[in-house]
Amino acid sequence: MIIARDGLKIILPAFLLAFVLLLSSFYFELPFLMLAFWVVFVFFLFSTWFFRDPVRDTPMGENLIISPADGTVVEICPVEDEFVGKAQRISIFMSILSVHVNRIPISGIIESIQYSKGRFLPAMKPETTFENEQNTICLKSDRIRVKFSQIAGLIARRIICRIEKSDSVETGQRFGLIMFGSRVDLIIPESVVLNIKLKEKVTAGKTVIGEIT
Repeated sequence: MIIARDGLKIILPAFLLAFVLLLSSFYFELPFLMLAFWVVFVFFLFSTWFFRDPVRDTPMGENLIISPADGTVVEICPVEDEFVGKAQRISIFMSILSVHVNRIPISGIIESIQYSKGRFLPAMKPETTFENEQNTICLKSDRIRVKFSQIAGLIARRIICRIEKSDSVETGQRFGLIMFGSRVDLIIPESVVLNIKLKEKVTAGKTVIGEIT
C-alpha cells in the first residue's frame, strides 16, 4: 500500500511512541503503559490507513474533467465566477473514511493559487464554500478555465498544496491533500455536460465529472 508522504510525519512518530510504550510496559510492568501502547498503536494503524494513496487509472481524453477528490457530491449549483464566467459548482464532501489525496481535474497551466484564512465549519454545510479556510486554484486548459478549492472542515486543520503558479499539470496528477475530513469545490463552465448527480460517490483521478462540448 502506498502512503502519502505528508502522512509520514504523523505515522512514524506514532509508531516510535507505540514501540517505546510497549518496551516500557514490559520493563516497568505497569498496566497503564500497556493501555497507552494500545491507544497509540490503534492511532498508528488508523493513520496508516487514512493516509493511503492508491494508484488510479485516469480516463484519457482532452474533453474530460475528472474528479479532484474522493467523496460524495453534496451540491451542484449554477454560479457566476470571475475567472470561469457562467459556471456550475460541484461540491464534494470528503469524510474521514475517504482517501484524502487530491488530484488535478484537467491538464493545463496554473494561473493562480490563493490561500484564505477562515472558519472551520462542518464541511457538509454550504456556507463553508465562502467562510472556511481554503486554498483556491485557478487553471487554464487549452479549451476552458476551471477553478477548484481545497476547503478545511471541522476536523481538518491543515491544507497541503504542492503545485505553484505557472506550473504545467496533467489530468489525474496528485497535487495535495487535506488532513482529516474536508471538502473540495470544483467550478467548471456551464457548457460542460455533467456525468455525475447529487449524492453520488466520486473517486479522485478516476470519476468523470463532465465532458466539454
